[in-house]
Amino acid sequence: MVKYILVCGGVISGIGKGVIASSTGLLLKTAGYKVTAIKIDPYMNIDAGTMAPTEHGEVYVLNDGGETDLDLGNYERYLNVSLGRDNNVTTGKVYQHVIERERKGDYLGKTVQIIPHLTNAIQDWIERVSKVPVDETGEEPDVCIVELGGTVGDIESAPFVEAMRQFQFRVGHDNFALIHVSLIPVIGGEQKTKPTQAGIRDLRGLGLLPDLIACRCEHPLLTSTMEKVSMFCHVSPKQVLGVHNVSSTYHVPLLLREQGLVDYFRDRLNLKDVPVTDKLRAAGDDLMSRWRSMCLGAERLFDSVSIVLVGKYTSLHDSYMSVVKSLEHASMRCGRRLELQWVDSEDLEEGMETKDPVKYHHAWSAVCSAKGIIVPGGFGHRGTEGMIAAVQWAREKKVPFLGICLGFQVAVIEWARNVCGLDGANSSELSTATEHPVICFMPEISKTHMGGTMRLGLRPTVFEAGTEGSKLRRLYGSRDVAWERHRHRYEVEPRYVDRLEAQGGLRFVGKDERGERMQMLEVDDHPYFVALQAHPEFCSRPLNPSPPFLGLIAAACGDAVLTEQLAANEAGYVAPHPESAKVVPASEGVTESAKGKRQDVSGVRVRGDNAGGDLEHVRDGVEKVMTNGEA
Repeated sequence: MVKYILVCGGVISGIGKGVIASSTGLLLKTAGYKVTAIKIDPYMNIDAGTMAPTEHGEVYVLNDGGETDLDLGNYERYLNVSLGRDNNVTTGKVYQHVIERERKGDYLGKTVQIIPHLTNAIQDWIERVSKVPVDETGEEPDVCIVELGGTVGDIESAPFVEAMRQFQFRVGHDNFALIHVSLIPVIGGEQKTKPTQAGIRDLRGLGLLPDLIACRCEHPLLTSTMEKVSMFCHVSPKQVLGVHNVSSTYHVPLLLREQGLVDYFRDRLNLKDVPVTDKLRAAGDDLMSRWRSMCLGAERLFDSVSIVLVGKYTSLHDSYMSVVKSLEHASMRCGRRLELQWVDSEDLEEGMETKDPVKYHHAWSAVCSAKGIIVPGGFGHRGTEGMIAAVQWAREKKVPFLGICLGFQVAVIEWARNVCGLDGANSSELSTATEHPVICFMPEISKTHMGGTMRLGLRPTVFEAGTEGSKLRRLYGSRDVAWERHRHRYEVEPRYVDRLEAQGGLRFVGKDERGERMQMLEVDDHPYFVALQAHPEFCSRPLNPSPPFLGLIAAACGDAVLTEQLAANEAGYVAPHPESAKVVPASEGVTESAKGKRQDVSGVRVRGDNAGGDLEHVRDGVEKVMTNGEA
């Protein structure tokens, strides 16, 4: 029987429930248990895919192409698991599910209501997803962390709160526990508990009882404050945890461990009766040791590395949550403290020099002094000329550079304009009038529906012959295939590839399994100039940094560090994805050169009607059968 731990919050949203949920899961994993996680988002959207990054933070992409809340990124990074789209539950998804069932007549003519039909659907969803294997063991998880987004008492989350009230009885007291995260503000120098008392009162009124109260505060929770929360919230002192601001969120698991969180749940959920193999227990001990060493090592770093992030959505740093985390992971591996400077790409454009000279000069001052430059993903024309200017600076001044998704595309545009002499080269997304659309709209993508229609999920990149010396390939362990997650509608126009590579210096070192889509580029005679159509930030882990990010940070630290990390990854890189996830969806070739080519090259497995081929192969088989039948 899976054990469930619900993490909810009161007083205000954005209080750190995701980090506490992830930290709880990590601690249970260090004890040898198999852990999964589910995030409940009460908004009406089906998923996060159509929301602007400045609205709700980054859109996090999963192996199966699910576009989800950024908290799923926290779960994957802390727990080192691979989740699916169903691990993110939204109001829109659940209503859609119930309405579809009603249309099919599954409710046998009954009046469909919030209770019991919607609440039952929520419970069934959680129970089903909690049993799906998410790690390399391939076994059903022992514990499922369920995070309820928003604040208890919100109208939009009411059905989910009621569903969880019922769920505690469905699974039983020994299999359900609740962590309530609340704010302890400081007013006039005194830690105040009244907001927490009111939040717990609301929670109890809705039928849920807290097992642990995690008190978020700026400074360590005072003993007197803890005793007051204990008394007025009707819990014992050991059930009150202090979670104060720390130098890094990676310290939160250690903070919770010191306060006995694992021991408490071991008793409360009878986890001592859950069998743990010697292999998992040893792996848990090793994980705890490495995590502690990572945190302590990060505290002792003196040398720093300066990176500039040139992006479109810098007004909300959560828009690039995974990018920042990936830079942190790589910096810790290289023994450096990350100094990240944020530059709005619009501030680098020529028009800003007259519109706001101060912003313009500050932006260029940051770019010119950076040891490394990263241009992450985005959509739309705004700020792209500033990105192209930053790419040109990095290429010409030999500054280590990493481009991701849109950053990959603007790197191609910059090369086309300034090296290949294709004046006015651009993307068909950014300019419909360009004479040289070196970036084109993918032919199979819908132009009318936005949600879930991009090229999404885990995809293989096959390294080209003769790329054995490529820095990117070496960072991926010198393997033939690298797997990363994608999210894009536009790609390099195939008819321009030969012209782009003809000048020498730039090479598309990695392509899709048919060789028709350009997915990785690298510039020769440069310390480190690479770009990927994929989003490698979604697969980075604190103890296993993303290879392209590791290369950027190492190159920014100097040639010696880059050489060291290239050798280390070449010998010991381990991809974070389970082998079962490394399957490409069956598809048809689009370009003339790709039509008829099979997808199952270099060991790539294809998900389709036939395990070893693709749709072209299936069609050939069908045509042969029809021909034989007619004969």
